[in-house]
Amino acid sequence: MSDGSSTNEPQTESSSGCPLHSLMNWKATESKGSRLLILGFGLVAYVAFFAVILYSIGFVAGVVVPKDIDGGTAGELVPSLVINGLMLSVFVVQHTIMARPRFKLWLAKLLPIAVERSIFVLLSSVILAGTYWLWRPLPEVVWSVENAMAVNVIYGIAAIGWVIVFASTFMINHFDLFGLRQVMMNASGKDYHPLPFQKIWLYRFVRHPLMFGFILAFWAAPVMSVGHLFFAIMTTGYIVFGTWIEERDLVAAFGDGYRDYQREVRGLVPLPRMTKK
Repeated sequence: MSDGSSTNEPQTESSSGCPLHSLMNWKATESKGSRLLILGFGLVAYVAFFAVILYSIGFVAGVVVPKDIDGGTAGELVPSLVINGLMLSVFVVQHTIMARPRFKLWLAKLLPIAVERSIFVLLSSVILAGTYWLWRPLPEVVWSVENAMAVNVIYGIAAIGWVIVFASTFMINHFDLFGLRQVMMNASGKDYHPLPFQKIWLYRFVRHPLMFGFILAFWAAPVMSVGHLFFAIMTTGYIVFGTWIEERDLVAAFGDGYRDYQREVRGLVPLPRMTKK
């Protein structure tokens, strides 16, 4: 039996829990009605995420979707860069703030902690969808690859990038990462416990395979426009900054175990470490 007064009070845990959003233990909400509402919200957030991530593939690759990164009427360079930069910056700020443990603890005082990750996922999806909708194309070509074989190789690299993005989420726990595990455990009345840190599959070769996949997908383009290049530079800059911030939290959470992992495995590029003799 759990004490109702402490139902939604999160407890930070310093020895286990990965990724960062899982660095808390919490108890399921008491009310069955609230459990169903939280479950419904979590499902909506997950569907929104999945729709936006699929649209992202078409947006960057310039296929299938009604508006891609170079689609639409081109505007003037500076205003377009400002608008695109502002939208991407909103996404960066939201991600950076909401992913921090302090923000999670603050949010837990206002809302059931079981819904925290789903709020993050839904808001991220809405901002990203808005970025695509308001995106100002800059179709001037920076480089263009003409050789058919080279073009196919580049498209293949981009496809591999997206495969890595999706595969890496399942190598940890896809449904925990996007909030479904939390709301489903809460719906069944089970208390939530963070997943243990594991060095498995691609995580044995690079600490952030998800981000490595995004970098491949964003940069592997046989025709690179000014707008696409700006998108790739901005997102890569955020990936470098975001993983740096995340690593600080991971070290605080896992201590020497994660420091050893940092020494053994590279952060964003899966190249072997040079061992000292």
